[in-house]
Amino acid sequence: MKHKNTISYLLILLGGSIAIYANANEKQSILLLILGIFTLMSGLYILNASLSSKPPRNDYEIKDEEE
Repeated sequence: MKHKNTISYLLILLGGSIAIYANANEKQSILLLILGIFTLMSGLYILNASLSSKPPRNDYEIKDEEE
């Protein structure tokens, strides 16, 4: 799980760097720009898939002491 997040962060950084580099040149490389955006979006997708919006199961339990 931790390695998956690290890989996704690296893909995001790599994709953003490639996209900025491809856009900064005088002669823009469309293929390199598309590759950078694809890498960026892949990293974001992997990171989003590994995150959960639900809290852990223990948070749902209501204890009798609290009531």
